[in-house]
Amino acid sequence: MDSKKYCYEYPRPSVTTDCVIFGFDGVDLNILLIERGIEPYKGKWAFPGGFVQMDESAEEGAKRELSEETGIKDVFIEQLYTFSDVNRDPRGRVISIAFFALVKTSDYQLLAGDDAIKAQWFKIKDIPALAFDHDLILRIAQNRIKGKIRYQPIGFELLDKKFTMPQLQLLYESILDVKFDRRNFSNKMMKTGLLTQLNEKMENVPHRAPRYLMFDKKKYNELQSSGFNFEI
Repeated sequence: MDSKKYCYEYPRPSVTTDCVIFGFDGVDLNILLIERGIEPYKGKWAFPGGFVQMDESAEEGAKRELSEETGIKDVFIEQLYTFSDVNRDPRGRVISIAFFALVKTSDYQLLAGDDAIKAQWFKIKDIPALAFDHDLILRIAQNRIKGKIRYQPIGFELLDKKFTMPQLQLLYESILDVKFDRRNFSNKMMKTGLLTQLNEKMENVPHRAPRYLMFDKKKYNELQSSGFNFEI
């Protein structure tokens, strides 16, 4: 068969991936950035990412670049959005497929490599100027994660297996950038029926020790199959 039979002469834009990795450190929401070691934008901060190779999917390319540039592996990433503005990259016509994830910063040790000089967590309030259109990507990713955590219990994955209500509230306040009334937040969370209160309290605290809780993932999966909606 003639291999050229199905060739075409249309322009071929390059395809890249970008990974927006949100990390919770127990107090603040952080963003993982790399310092670029090559032009364009050498020395500027950006999201981990790079060009998709011919023998891999966009998700495979995103995970490969994330590993090569930051040392982070085995993380579940979800597709965010496709960015295709004509002038978004000075190198030419480049379309980027962005992915995002929410992780515990303590679960990963950063190790910069490949095109990255440095990999570093930044608090949301301390994000430096970003390369390319990554400020736009960040805004869209933040809106997505805020919406997602209100309607899916993804935040529990960022806490230890046993946690307290104040710790849970701090997590939600950090991600949503709001302040909740302590009692109202506690009541809403307990009314979901997804939290199991343990007969164990936090030790060595200067105030009234809160009880530990656990998220009942099995119960959530059962309720979800019957039409249950998690909403905060």
